[in-house]
Amino acid sequence: MVELRAVPGRARHSLAHRADAHDRRGRHRVKILSVALLIASPLICYGADTSMAVVPAGPFTMGHDTGPEDERPAHRVTLPAFAIDRLPVTNADFAEFLNAVGPMNNRGERLYDVDDPDARIHLEKGRWRADKGYEKHPVVEVPWVGAREYCAWRGKRLPTEAEWEKAARGTDARRYPWGNEPPDRTRAQFGAAYNETAPVDLRPAGASPYGLYDMVGNAWEWVASAYRPYPYRSDDGRENLVPGPVRGTRGGGHDSPPDQITTTQRGRTLSRNPAAGHHNIGFRCAK
Repeated sequence: MVELRAVPGRARHSLAHRADAHDRRGRHRVKILSVALLIASPLICYGADTSMAVVPAGPFTMGHDTGPEDERPAHRVTLPAFAIDRLPVTNADFAEFLNAVGPMNNRGERLYDVDDPDARIHLEKGRWRADKGYEKHPVVEVPWVGAREYCAWRGKRLPTEAEWEKAARGTDARRYPWGNEPPDRTRAQFGAAYNETAPVDLRPAGASPYGLYDMVGNAWEWVASAYRPYPYRSDDGRENLVPGPVRGTRGGGHDSPPDQITTTQRGRTLSRNPAAGHHNIGFRCAK
């Protein structure tokens, strides 16, 4: 859980007034070295890490009453505050991980499908490197296990399904990260060729209420949660990180039709085998 240390404007004024009064009366001499304020803003950073946004604690609407069956019913979920990456993990990011730990873990589990023709990271002169021109594209062909271990390597974790959805739609139950207007190519990468991803920072017009890019389109995203029916409950076993259960994917990919790139879409047509990578599934991390 992230501790928000926001200081309201009125409180800041009061503190400054008291400090000035103490100084004038000679009781204290205040020397301000630095002030770090965390303001309740969509683009707030997590500590010094400006690559993450903080989603404040509180309720939001999860699901959709008129969507596909696995998105029903719409229901209220309350979450503690958390931080989440503003961008999906890229090929360049994941290449760093492969150079540090390799493509298999010590349990013999594959962390990256290096032999798949859609892989965009390859071994070159003893180093894992992103293919030229694909450095800033979302990494795909990463099994759920690889996504989980990458996030742990960064000192983070995969977001839960509820965290992902709140980060994508905010608290106003919007259909898309940018609002309720239908998607177009200025906001999301969708309806493209089989392996036609795009750079992750290409479409600021499609940002979510918290400033996250590519929450729909470009690549589906693994979440920590097992794929289970709604209503969402964090205490029903879906958040147990044990091998076996199929895992959720969210957001739609570069080859998804428009009706699959919504904030409530749950990837029901995809294989969710946590040991397999896919040409259109990537991820981002949370904390």
